Amino acid sequence: MTEPIGYIIGGGLKEGFRIRLTVPADAVQEGSFVVCDSGRRRYYGLVTDLQLGATDPRFADEKSDRLQPAIAQALLGQTLYTTLAMYPTLMLDMGPELTGPDRAAWEERVARGEEQPGPKPVKTVPAHHVAVRAADAADVAEIFGQEGAGMFIVGHTIEQGYPVRLDLGKFVKRSSGIFGATGTGKSFLTRMVLAGLMRENVAGALVFDMHNEYAFDDSDTDRNVAVRGLKSLFGANVQVAALGKGALVRGHTPDFTLELALRDFTTADISLLSDALNLTDTAAVTLNALERSFDDDWFAEFMRLAPGAVEVDPETGKTFPAANSVAAWARQNNVHDKAAEALHRKLARVYDKAYVVEQPAGDPVRAIVDQLENGRHVILGFGQYESDLDYLLVSNILTRRIREHWVRRTEQHKTVGEAPPRPLLIAIEEAHKLLNPQLAGQTAFGVIARELRKYFVTLLVVDQRPSGIDDEVMSQLGTRITGWLGDEDDIRAVLTGLAGRDQLRGMLARLQEKEEVLLLGWGVKMPIPVRSRRYDEEFYREMKGQAAAKLFTVPDNYSLEEANDDLFG
Repeated sequence: MTEPIGYIIGGGLKEGFRIRLTVPADAVQEGSFVVCDSGRRRYYGLVTDLQLGATDPRFADEKSDRLQPAIAQALLGQTLYTTLAMYPTLMLDMGPELTGPDRAAWEERVARGEEQPGPKPVKTVPAHHVAVRAADAADVAEIFGQEGAGMFIVGHTIEQGYPVRLDLGKFVKRSSGIFGATGTGKSFLTRMVLAGLMRENVAGALVFDMHNEYAFDDSDTDRNVAVRGLKSLFGANVQVAALGKGALVRGHTPDFTLELALRDFTTADISLLSDALNLTDTAAVTLNALERSFDDDWFAEFMRLAPGAVEVDPETGKTFPAANSVAAWARQNNVHDKAAEALHRKLARVYDKAYVVEQPAGDPVRAIVDQLENGRHVILGFGQYESDLDYLLVSNILTRRIREHWVRRTEQHKTVGEAPPRPLLIAIEEAHKLLNPQLAGQTAFGVIARELRKYFVTLLVVDQRPSGIDDEVMSQLGTRITGWLGDEDDIRAVLTGLAGRDQLRGMLARLQEKEEVLLLGWGVKMPIPVRSRRYDEEFYREMKGQAAAKLFTVPDNYSLEEANDDLFG
């Protein structure tokens, strides 16, 4: 147990506890994890502020260098002092005294589940003058877990360097987010978390790798060193897909390629691309008419129509739309000719993509699902297709169909007792492009974020502009791992829906720009700033040493109740 750093002199549940320091002010930092014991309760909290004080303002205003050193030191220790603010987050009931007559009965009640000692939210306050100390390794382990299955070290406490672990089994039960301004190391942090998930195999991972950063080896431009990709770390357990026949990802041949069939497209998918395709308001009317005319084949049939095709009346010499023209179809369906032809021109940008074909070689969703259900993970590299149009189009269509598959599997599990589907985590970069307030209600990603864990599918959203993500989606994110954010709106967005926002705001704003991150939300018992671990050779050795992860298998006699208990606690 560490030595006391001060004692409580006041405060409350809302404003936190005030502590008078008995150590030099520079021995404690904002964000420090501190503990105090009062009676049978142990309180855990974070330092959110430090303030200089004086019993008499005159001593604070006058410099003490004219005084004898002994007198000056006495002033600094008594008349001039430092207080800190402790934001209490959790308390633990330690029970009656170990030698007391009630101890045995209390331990029996705890063993039977009749009492829950905690840690639990703070609902009372400690006594005056109770000693406060810095958390030790045992305290950190009590709150953030000990070494074991599913426990992944995401970083270390900033002052003492104690490991802070993330319970990955709990992490994947709700959608989560990794945030930070550009250049703060989001990609490395995301790569580390994904590596932990793959090592422990708590869920299948489907990664939409917009910038081709995660699959194959890359370079760290800041340190000028090569870094390992997830394919290098986990071999065949990670399957790399690419768009279009013969496509490459960073010069590497993928494990398989994907093509989208024209029948995969719904008119709603096109509506999501309004900004990317510069669609007008009349496009929605035309799309609805296309769906009525051609049903699921609307895209192929529409693109077969000839824009501008005309025929000439031999008697009058007048021209009129040809039977196979866009204009002829438009007139037959009460759609404006020019609006239909404009939509045809704009849809040609999608139709002409090399990965969009009428008859693909295989079913892209079936290819991905087969890999995920057989214990592997899939990284979809976009190769040369890095535009917003490609990302919005492909990620939404694939995710919508994959979610439909997981919904069917879940319904079969719940209704006829089949084995539950393997939990799935879908990682998306540039999340604000898919989950902004205009699109969040329409994309498959918005649906997944709101459904939470009902269908065993959750999101890992990675973004540098959390303020661009719909507030309702942000409030549904369980665990949030965030680096430095310079914009006040982004800080507000990350703290959406969390208790203690005012206390955490300053802490988040003063993180170092690299390597320091704040863990907060449902996935961790209390918020804490940590120094994130390095993505280096030591990390590679740890991952490769345990890369032979357990496959997700279900016994034949696995019941619905057992599955729910195992997956949802």
